[in-house]
Amino acid sequence: MKRAFLFPGQGAQVVGMGKDIYEKYEEARKIYDEASKISGIDVKKICFEGPEEELNKTENTQIAILTTSLAILEILKTKNINAQIATGLSLGEYGALIYSGIISFEDGIKLIQKRGYYMGNLLPDEEYSMAAVIGLDSSKIEEICKQIENEGKFIVPANYNCSVQTAISGESSAIDEAIEKLKEAGAKRVIKLKTSGPFHTCKLEKAKEAYKKELENVTFNKGTVKVIKNLDGTYYQENDDIKEILAKHIVSPVRFDKAIKLMQKEEIEEYVEIGPGKTLTGFIKKEAREAKTYNISNVETLEQYLEEHNEN
Repeated sequence: MKRAFLFPGQGAQVVGMGKDIYEKYEEARKIYDEASKISGIDVKKICFEGPEEELNKTENTQIAILTTSLAILEILKTKNINAQIATGLSLGEYGALIYSGIISFEDGIKLIQKRGYYMGNLLPDEEYSMAAVIGLDSSKIEEICKQIENEGKFIVPANYNCSVQTAISGESSAIDEAIEKLKEAGAKRVIKLKTSGPFHTCKLEKAKEAYKKELENVTFNKGTVKVIKNLDGTYYQENDDIKEILAKHIVSPVRFDKAIKLMQKEEIEEYVEIGPGKTLTGFIKKEAREAKTYNISNVETLEQYLEEHNEN
């Protein structure tokens, strides 16, 4: 079975995520406890109890989602369920890098804690928002963003999720204007997102520079599993400057659309999203209706998956 593991990004968080997994599986408890010990914050309290306002702070969201994904991953590993390819959306790429062994668990937790802090706090003063545009070609979205930018407002595509969905990021007034124009241009839906920072744009240059210093302290290893980069939808290579890639990741658009194309080319038979939400398998289904997709986010979905694969 040619399998890919997918790790979700910011916006997938929900209060209570991972709680039943933690209570039932010792492997999951170890991951949550270890992440809390490394970071010095009570990760499970943020995940299980919230409140939502705390969980939605970028500095908490990133470590909470990553820890939940890694706790589920640990159980799959003990059941000998492995993937040939791993990728993620934005912070989800760290789940993939840890799975492959390119980054150690400890370094991954430390990095995502710093990344979340810088992305949540080293922001320009203006009001920013993001929106998902569904059912409109990305070239048309780029064109409309450019028109609004020509009026002196900041707005750019930030996440190319799949051929029919692109997320835009910019000043709140520019996003509001874009919503109207995109609908007029034929977008099926335009939805404001639960994230407020101008993520994956040049506005996070300060966060990128601060994070770059953190990356200097990390040793990167040769991976055991192929990992697809968000930056350009290609695999990490041995001679890559991973520090530069991960720093650049903060200010560059996410190309999950290209990652999907590469996985299709590799003839992946099964896509498994590990962690909260069903966002990434949703993108896969838009491109490959026949694809076998699974979402593992709680005890019920985990045990259904294990039962179906007769490896529990």
